[in-house]
Amino acid sequence: MVKEIKIEEFDYSLPEGRIPVHPLEKRDECRLLVRSPQGRIYHRKFVNLADLLPPASLLVCNDTKVINARLQFHKDSGAAIELFLLEPVDPSDYALNFQSKKECVWKCLVGNSKKWKEGKIYLNLNVDESSTLMIAAERVRLLDDGASEVRFSWDNIDFTFGRIIEMAGKIPIPPYLNRESEDSDREDYQTVYARVNGSVAAPTAGLHFTPQVFESLEAHGDSVAKVTLHVGAGTFRPVKSDTIGDHAMHSEPFSVTNQLIRQLIEWKTAGKPIIAVGTTSVRTLESLPYIGIALGRGEENPFIVNQWDPYGDKTNDFDTVRSLQYILEWMDKNKVDTLRASTSIMIAPGFKWRIVDGMVTNFHQPKSTLLLLVSSFLGGDSWRPLYEEALSNSYRFLSYGDASLLLH
Repeated sequence: MVKEIKIEEFDYSLPEGRIPVHPLEKRDECRLLVRSPQGRIYHRKFVNLADLLPPASLLVCNDTKVINARLQFHKDSGAAIELFLLEPVDPSDYALNFQSKKECVWKCLVGNSKKWKEGKIYLNLNVDESSTLMIAAERVRLLDDGASEVRFSWDNIDFTFGRIIEMAGKIPIPPYLNRESEDSDREDYQTVYARVNGSVAAPTAGLHFTPQVFESLEAHGDSVAKVTLHVGAGTFRPVKSDTIGDHAMHSEPFSVTNQLIRQLIEWKTAGKPIIAVGTTSVRTLESLPYIGIALGRGEENPFIVNQWDPYGDKTNDFDTVRSLQYILEWMDKNKVDTLRASTSIMIAPGFKWRIVDGMVTNFHQPKSTLLLLVSSFLGGDSWRPLYEEALSNSYRFLSYGDASLLLH
């Protein structure tokens, strides 16, 4: 049973010196560890990615953009309170929330929470030499998971909330970097194709791409498509339970276009390879068949993919292309160009892969759900020799580290 998998089986020793705190100066000069469909492992550079892909591949990238989610407020007493934006509550739509001009509500993690029992806290922002902006925050309620709903308000309707956090916030680099965010992270911790504001963590496999890499992909005859999945802070949540069945996966919102669904149907029907750039693209793509089959069956809440949906008996006996066609039919019928949904899908050994034929991904933390995903894709214990090869050859791990190309 998938739920009985012991997370201890996915542990390995990761020396701190293998976790770089800054990226390479040239993104595409990072190393690339390649695992062929036959299981052969060899070493290349990321800049050569196009030459290593199967012909006529479709690469799917996540174009989410990391927001400056860390905001430093102060009480009247002078105590500092950090608010970490997690997801919008009112308006709940990311784009509408960022366009708010008076107030909005977010789910937040509160740093130094014991110092903030009640009342408002403030952030004074110098807009220019002659004007300032006062932003107030008020806790609406404490949530069961330890986060809080916080109402933000400000005294100048010329400023949207999106502009405020762009000016006042800090980029939320991963906690395992063990340093404060720097001005350089505003560029380093974004993909070159980041477009849609909403993430609190970068889809880090995409950090290696440059315009030159995309040019080489085009020359090679490959195609590139985009999805949007806003990465939540839950991506860093460790698995603390002995078995994965007791670990609650975080939910993340995503959107895909009508055009992408058509491309996926075309590629799957023709047997051409689909390569996911990063685990966030993997999670998005592999969630789609479960939305499609739920639409085909007329189920309630078809646009919410739950953690264990892929593992029930009823999910094994359906055709992947047909499930995508159900989505396309629904979108055409309802004149919807963009499908919006959410997923908390758990991809672990025992998962049936339906969309993804290959992935570009970084090297992940021990005992993490992302390592479970890689293990599931490679099969058996095949992740271990791959990681041992990377460790013995001085590869750099985690967000600002090197990359791997894994092919079925």
